[in-house]
Amino acid sequence: MNYLGIHFKVAPVQPGTDILIAMLGEYEFETFVTNETGFDAFIKEEDFNQTMIDEIPEMDFTFTYEIEKIEQKNWNAEWESNFHPVFVEDKCCIRASFHDKPENVQLDILIDPKMSFGTGHHDTTWLMSRELFSLDLKDKSLLDMGCGTGVLAIIAKKLGASSIEGIDIDDWSIENSIENGKNNHTEGITFYKGNVNSLANKHFDVVLANINRNVLLNDMHAYYDCLPSGGLLLLSGFFESDFEELNKKASSLGFSFDKKEAKNGWCMLKYKKN
Repeated sequence: MNYLGIHFKVAPVQPGTDILIAMLGEYEFETFVTNETGFDAFIKEEDFNQTMIDEIPEMDFTFTYEIEKIEQKNWNAEWESNFHPVFVEDKCCIRASFHDKPENVQLDILIDPKMSFGTGHHDTTWLMSRELFSLDLKDKSLLDMGCGTGVLAIIAKKLGASSIEGIDIDDWSIENSIENGKNNHTEGITFYKGNVNSLANKHFDVVLANINRNVLLNDMHAYYDCLPSGGLLLLSGFFESDFEELNKKASSLGFSFDKKEAKNGWCMLKYKKN
């Protein structure tokens, strides 16, 4: 599966960058990475439509963009040249196999991301990783929905979760997650290709879903059905400005709001099933 990287240059950078990202967040973009001149947006090639950009109205800022096709076989060189260890406070280090082993962290996580997103560099993955350390996961069953590189499932397993399933729609993500699971010696994690339909008759104590706002709104009912009373749901992959809409949906299903954390405009929400 190929991705497109759309490189936006925005003038002035702010608030233009935030506005454009908020508008494009309505579509199937998987992640946005800001930089000094604007931002990069990543989307599966099959999900992209030129009208997503053409229909952006005139604003009090200007922007230009270039579209780059990112093939799976070219991804390794790109991330390896830019990938630095990520520290989630003193709780864990997420690093590649060619980095030195860190000191003074609770967990040392090896992730070779290849074409999958989820190295810990993105604020949503960082927020979800940190929150896992506040949970009592011992002997709990857990779902990592949209597992990407498998990093959240791997952290959860090392924190005591008993049985874990990681699901993603992308073949490459599943292949990468399985490899990362082996490299971290985490037995008891099952990674497989699927979507929300794969959750029928499944039950978990904890559900993690770090995807995007539209998918979360559409699939949240299935997460609810998977959980027992008192079960926990952690959501991320969206902007803090999306909180009200997601919280309204969660409340309507019967979730009780527990916590909201934010980092650089991105958000993580924690709920408990009533």
